[in-house]
Amino acid sequence: MIVWINGAFGAGKTTTARELIELIPNSTLFDPEVIGGALTHLLPAKRLAEVGDFQDLSSWRRLVVDTAAALLAELGGTLVVPMTLLRQDYRDEIFGGFASRRIPVLHVLLAPAETILRERIAGREIPRDLPDGEMRVRQWAYDHIEPYHAALGSWLTADAHLVDTSAQTPYQTARHIAEAVRTGDVPACDIVQTPEPTTETLAAGVLLFDEQDRVLLVDPTYKAGWEFPGGVVEPGEAPARAGMREVAEETGIRLLDVPRLLVVDWEQPVPPGYGGLRLLYDGGRLTERDQRPVLPGTELRGWRFVTEEEAADLLPPVRYERLRWALRARERGAALYLEAGVPV
Repeated sequence: MIVWINGAFGAGKTTTARELIELIPNSTLFDPEVIGGALTHLLPAKRLAEVGDFQDLSSWRRLVVDTAAALLAELGGTLVVPMTLLRQDYRDEIFGGFASRRIPVLHVLLAPAETILRERIAGREIPRDLPDGEMRVRQWAYDHIEPYHAALGSWLTADAHLVDTSAQTPYQTARHIAEAVRTGDVPACDIVQTPEPTTETLAAGVLLFDEQDRVLLVDPTYKAGWEFPGGVVEPGEAPARAGMREVAEETGIRLLDVPRLLVVDWEQPVPPGYGGLRLLYDGGRLTERDQRPVLPGTELRGWRFVTEEEAADLLPPVRYERLRWALRARERGAALYLEAGVPV
């Protein structure tokens, strides 16, 4: 399993993590900043200049998951990960990646009072070899106090096991965490994702419309970006029925009629993905009573009805092309066959 130690910059995550691996048997420290440092040597300067933080790099988020999984496969036991995560979508993407590998994540939040936090930032030791290091590193930590409070007021407290470290040393904090892990007081994060595919897959999505003919998009917790309701077809399951099942599981909306096929799209394998057939169905126009999805599970963070133009800003290009041609098929009353989003 993974014990992820979150908190503001300067909260004492790394120091606490070093103490914690002495208290949890068969545990190893993994600092994702190492991945960020490696990417500064691997990526072109132009790409690095486009982001303000290495967490904004999709390669960093993917490598954190892959590296942690590889370390656990090599060593077993527990991985202790000290890393600030203040964006919920990044947390969802990374923890969802672990969930897809059946790796439970215990999310711990170190939360000292702000006065204590500022004192710790001011007294933090800065490596002498960093040019302008003291000013730059401290200012970075100060600048992220406000985003930390924003996350704290929205999603962090509901998601993580909070530990007030205002009056605790790192060792005392580590002992508290170790005991909470041992007794089960820190539950595994309830983020669900099906295992990552090892071959081509068949997936069924369903387009649902409101009275203005806007289409419903959903925001999954386990990956970045918006999507149609739907998912992978299980072995032996009829694709249209799979789409109906996924709609009910994700949104609470139960379709009474089998939806009509709009598009068959062959998705080209692009590593690390395997591609496969993607089917889009017409789930019809929802009644006024049905137009507010319930989001009963943990797979979705939100939903919205959008126009075709608005969808272009939310969906990846190939997925948007799939939607665009599905809408044309709906207008014409005839299904279309696509390859990588292009009619054939």
